[in-house]
Amino acid sequence: MDFRLTEEQEMIRRMSHEFADEVISPRAEEMERTGEMPYDIVDKMADLGMMGIPFPEKYGGSGGDWVSQMLCVEEISRGDAGLGGMLDVTSIVAQELYEFGTEEQKKRWLIPIAQGKEIGAYGLTEPEAGSDAGATRTTAVLDGDEWIINGTKQFITNIGLKNSHIVTITARSGTRKDGRALINTFIVLKGTPGFTIGKPWDKMSWHYLPSSELSFEDCHIPKDYILGEEGKGFAQHLTVLETGRIFVAAVCVGLAQACFDASLAYAKERVQFGQPIYNFQGVSFKLADMAMAIELSRLMYLKAAWLKDKGLPHTLEASYAKLFASEMAEKAASDAVQIHGGYGYMTDFPVSRYYTAAKLNQIVEGTSEVQRIVITRNL
Repeated sequence: MDFRLTEEQEMIRRMSHEFADEVISPRAEEMERTGEMPYDIVDKMADLGMMGIPFPEKYGGSGGDWVSQMLCVEEISRGDAGLGGMLDVTSIVAQELYEFGTEEQKKRWLIPIAQGKEIGAYGLTEPEAGSDAGATRTTAVLDGDEWIINGTKQFITNIGLKNSHIVTITARSGTRKDGRALINTFIVLKGTPGFTIGKPWDKMSWHYLPSSELSFEDCHIPKDYILGEEGKGFAQHLTVLETGRIFVAAVCVGLAQACFDASLAYAKERVQFGQPIYNFQGVSFKLADMAMAIELSRLMYLKAAWLKDKGLPHTLEASYAKLFASEMAEKAASDAVQIHGGYGYMTDFPVSRYYTAAKLNQIVEGTSEVQRIVITRNL
């Protein structure tokens, strides 16, 4: 059993680490405060090939692996977790196109997404279908050579960006013999008549990354905009959502690492009672627990990504990684604020930003409760 990264994986990790330090971190506070998407940073990420690492070169990717993609996401998230979240969403859309799309769909939509010229959006959640994603009410009815879509999607990230042009959505297209909904996946282009993107929600964090309500009112799309095999759209979406859980774990590790780095530096500089607070066990033990939990989370997401690269089952490992890392990151952020004391509550210090960012990861890509259900069903 060899835990060493390959030369290529280490190169990608190092490149992403330096990019986060030199390009993202210096602007992270400004991005969050102004709520303005740093498109120039996204363009630089695209130039470095960060959007398409695991996809073949013929489809705009780098021909790498999922371990490398997750290492990249961890480091980007150490600079700012919102950009890691953006990478998560656009990458699972690219995966869905790659694994289930026709050759024409791959050439038309996968290539620009893998190249980072466009950003993908993933439309699953609805006002009445959150954790119960199978309860989707959006409908798609085939009428001749067109599908007519009606319904609403909620909290959809990325589609509000100016460089995001497509969203993949699930919609009911009938009822199976067993009474369950027949769900398909569709590609919908921004600007299609009947497709409206609502005002972005005002979130606790990730202010520059819009999450919007999508409305479909007699929205007509061509018949060949269905993605994948008819009747298997929900299973497809869940397949890429599994990858999304590994992504979230990597985002959480990067976020927690930022918490640790800031807290360790502060603890060694902050003097109370005549000595650095790092010398007090109440502080140093928090840092020891944080370092241990970060490494355990990192190993778990790397194992899940490695299994995916090998084509092996990884449902349990993806849920293990997502659940453990997301709960770990929230605690790491809380402990980071505690170590900083009153300063930690002030927006001048980055740990206050980390604290508000951490909670979301226990909700997206399946809540902690859903992860425990998945794990229980697979025991």
